[in-house]
Amino acid sequence: MTPSTEVLAEVDALFAARIADGVAPSSVWGVFDRHGLVATGGHGDRGDGRAPDADTVYRIASCTKSVTAATLLTLVADGRVALDDPITRSVPAFAEVDLPSPDSPVPTLRMLLTMSGGLPTDDPWADRQESIDDDAFDAVLRAGLLFDSVPGTRFAYSNTGYALLGRAIAHAAGAPYTRAVSDRVLRPLGLTDTVFSAAEARGFVVTGQRDDDGAWTPQPMTGPGAFSPIGGLFSTVRDLARWARFLASASTTAPEDEPVSPADRRAMQQAMRIVPPAVVPTATRPTAYGFGLFVEQDDRAGEIVSHSGGYPGFSAHVRWSTEHGLGVVAFENATQAKVSAPAERALDLLLGEALDARATATSATATDTSTTATATSATAAAPGLRRTTAATHTARQAVTTLLRAWADPAVDDDTAADLGAAVCTPNVPLDRPWVARRRAVVEGARAVGADLAAAPVDELSAVPSHLRWWVPGSAGRLRVEIRLAPLAAGRVQTLTVTPEHAEQ
Repeated sequence: MTPSTEVLAEVDALFAARIADGVAPSSVWGVFDRHGLVATGGHGDRGDGRAPDADTVYRIASCTKSVTAATLLTLVADGRVALDDPITRSVPAFAEVDLPSPDSPVPTLRMLLTMSGGLPTDDPWADRQESIDDDAFDAVLRAGLLFDSVPGTRFAYSNTGYALLGRAIAHAAGAPYTRAVSDRVLRPLGLTDTVFSAAEARGFVVTGQRDDDGAWTPQPMTGPGAFSPIGGLFSTVRDLARWARFLASASTTAPEDEPVSPADRRAMQQAMRIVPPAVVPTATRPTAYGFGLFVEQDDRAGEIVSHSGGYPGFSAHVRWSTEHGLGVVAFENATQAKVSAPAERALDLLLGEALDARATATSATATDTSTTATATSATAAAPGLRRTTAATHTARQAVTTLLRAWADPAVDDDTAADLGAAVCTPNVPLDRPWVARRRAVVEGARAVGADLAAAPVDELSAVPSHLRWWVPGSAGRLRVEIRLAPLAAGRVQTLTVTPEHAEQ
């Protein structure tokens, strides 16, 4: 659905408040769906007396990492490098690094991609290293590195690791990192406003600022170098939204094909390495890291993919729902502005509206199986999973009919058991006998005054083979939950019915 004007006004107000509160000199945002930018807005002064717009150029800092990861995956697809290659194959100088234990493996490209190379978190230092050349980087390596863990064992956000990946890209491509990224990803996708230097930018380039006791101090622009893979890109709201839509399309039934395969883009958005809560103490959802992207798990919306960017003078953030296709891009030009905060709130508002609208549609169309199968399941759009989603909705209809029959006093227990056996796998009565299940359903419905013939008032699916819905009642509602067995017949292996009493 298209976001309402009311919600978009709330989103705009979030970023307007940033300027009013003096967080940054300028703030710009964009909301996108699977088809393109839905709305944009800008506030403050970008440096020429005008508010920023969707084509104003900012540094996107660590939002660059997803582009670095994607470029590497194109080289893996071409057979030029392998994810489990040790970094020493691409960067010989790393062989002189003392590993943390005698049995430690040399970090592989996969470990570095998933922030599990064992290297310490290094934002303050690494953000100032962009312009060093490969010789200077080699000197850093030969002087030795510290480790916080044995490579491959735990998460730690390492920019040095992504700088090493840039070297691996250059080695495999036989070209400088910046050229490989441009030739393999940016230009084929038409991201002409996403570049590695201010001189290349077509639009107005915002200057980064630092707040020095209430006065804004311009920050110098660094040029491309050995640490550009960690955060060297400049971009616009329009371009970064296009990049995010390209990544998100991998989770649809008609994904874009090139320049990075749908399978590789889906891999980028998988939870490869758990992020400990202490690393992101403000996180409200379980969080993991994929390839150049954070992945959060939301109870209602499913996976939310994101990345922040922080550079001297700049703050950037992009996030989207893989299942719903809604996303937000936001930039500000101030050190440590943390534009991720309003961007996260903005997407929560957008998804909240979309999910509420879907719940209303579910209730209105609950008796039409074909409609609910496509309109109410967030996972229905996942490639190759429509059959599972359709089977689950068919099972829901069968379970609804079953529960109505169980509530009918004219149906004897033997018939009730036969009806249950036609819908469920044999383990269900072994886990709890049919008679006990039927009695619990009748008592639960009576406890909340639920009419088992009524249409559901809400529906939630965690994965295609799972479905939860609620039947309304006069004193609460009845929650029904099913999970299918991995059989093509679409039989129910788990059936739970729980009364939920209304709050007094």
